Amino acid sequence: MRIVIAPNAFKGSLSALEAADAIGEGVRLAAPDATLVLVPIADGGDGTADALVAATHGDRCTLRVRGPLGDPVEAGYGLIDGRSTAVIEMAKAAGLALVPPERRDPRVTTTYGVGELLQRAYEGGARHFIVGIGGSATNDGGAGMAQALGYHLLDGNGQDLSPGGLALTRLARIDVGGVHANWKETRVEVACDVTNPLTGPTGASAVYGPQKGATPEMVAELDAALKHFAEVIRHDLGVDVEQLPGAGAAGGLGAGLVAFTGAKLRPGAEMVMEALHLDERLKGADLVITGEGRLDSQTARFGKGPAAVARHARNAGIPVVAIGGSVADETDLRLLFDGLEATVVEPGSLDEALAQAGPLLVRAASRLMRLLLTGRRLA
Repeated sequence: MRIVIAPNAFKGSLSALEAADAIGEGVRLAAPDATLVLVPIADGGDGTADALVAATHGDRCTLRVRGPLGDPVEAGYGLIDGRSTAVIEMAKAAGLALVPPERRDPRVTTTYGVGELLQRAYEGGARHFIVGIGGSATNDGGAGMAQALGYHLLDGNGQDLSPGGLALTRLARIDVGGVHANWKETRVEVACDVTNPLTGPTGASAVYGPQKGATPEMVAELDAALKHFAEVIRHDLGVDVEQLPGAGAAGGLGAGLVAFTGAKLRPGAEMVMEALHLDERLKGADLVITGEGRLDSQTARFGKGPAAVARHARNAGIPVVAIGGSVADETDLRLLFDGLEATVVEPGSLDEALAQAGPLLVRAASRLMRLLLTGRRLA
């Protein structure tokens, strides 16, 4: 029996690779002769680089870059497909977790470090980029990233703009003369599962600004700054990003990646499945096991990793089951999965469940596998 094990991370307890190892251990207890193919997955958010590197035996690179407040931070990225594809999570260089709550101010935070990661990967030979843009501390429309790539964002006196979203109000023109690479000849794909435009009541500043420290007054200032930024981009680069669905993701980094690197915004889970060559790994499989920390209606409705795995498995005619730390909304989930199992089946606290996540997942996988083997014999 060939079994593909393709779980997402169990947030707060297990990485995708740790979850895959635990499920594999549980499966072997029930089916020691099974051939296991471990494919830790992600959906474009936190952990995407680690999952892709682990699943493809890629490499990791770490460097010091400019953090969201200008201080140096250690940030890493992954290299897969023979180091030709770089996997970058913007949160590693410009994430909200890098800024203490008392210092959060989206008027001054910058995506410069994200550009440094892109540039370093390009210089190392990467020509395909997968960029996850969740969890940002910024609202600069990717201006800092563009500056790190060599674009000059100039004010009326021909001086480079200072960092941050508010500085964009002084932008007069964009000079492309210093760009370090021909980014329009690369393939940049952005994991983007939101549809917010760059500006307006559902734009980057209004929807995401407050969680980054923006007051209502700041939101109005930042929205006007991004609107002006979009106008200059339209005039100088010939790209209209203001109302593009997803342009407002990560404080407008979605727009910046499209404008300055020619990026395509794509649903994160499907993009990751392609990078993992999941369909090829499913060939010849008798069963697929996936899962994540919580399985509920959001798993089905918002394109999370396990849902993407289930769609690919069903398209290949392979039964697919899922294991969750908790399972809710089973009616929705049963449209996706042939079977469901929860790791927690006895009363206990959340802290206890998180602390014992690995052993609980091993036992859940073993229970699930024994039930499946029993059903196979009955059939």
